[in-house]
Amino acid sequence: MEKKEVLKIVDHTLLGQAATWEEIREILDDAVKYEAASACIPAAYVKQSAEYVNGKLPICTVIGFPNGYSTTAVKVFETKDAIANGADEIDMVINIGHLKDQRYQEIEDEIRQIHEACGQKILKVIIETCLLTEEEKIKMCEIVTNAGAEYIKTSTGFSTGGATFADVELMRKHVGKDVKIKAAGGISSFDDAEEFIRLGVDRLGTSRLVKIMKNTDPGTGY
Repeated sequence: MEKKEVLKIVDHTLLGQAATWEEIREILDDAVKYEAASACIPAAYVKQSAEYVNGKLPICTVIGFPNGYSTTAVKVFETKDAIANGADEIDMVINIGHLKDQRYQEIEDEIRQIHEACGQKILKVIIETCLLTEEEKIKMCEIVTNAGAEYIKTSTGFSTGGATFADVELMRKHVGKDVKIKAAGGISSFDDAEEFIRLGVDRLGTSRLVKIMKNTDPGTGY
């Protein structure tokens, strides 16, 4: 698989707490140059970023990030605010404690409300696989499918681990046919990216692949 084809499903990501506008702008420029799927950035930069790219690139942001334990009302407000500011895609974090307490209906209702707040925009549901049992991962595949979100996503990249091949294989077996998978966290090579794609991933959350391209050939990137 050609590297430029891999990059087309990458959400080029910068979500660090100390991210500056200069660093965000570089992410945006690189995402446009290498034709990434989107740039995934903090909500505080969505409006400025949407104005900066002026339709050349989808803008993705995160909701309830990274811990997921904001109230549903807060997450819905965050989502509506992000959409109003120009976000095209929303990556939300579930309440992991609620999952472990088996409050399944509350989690599904929350995803439904956030999905409704997204309107026609894409919703990706982060389940933080590194903190879950296999049974909990399977249950979340069911919940995300029932709630109607477009994607289930492995990880925030801010917890104890990121995406694994085993988790993606499990998710592919248990999500509904209309639910796509995003792998994120720790994806550091094109070899890994291609294996994730082979296993059924539709989107990759990482900053490293674009950086590899820049370091390989600063002129064209290919």
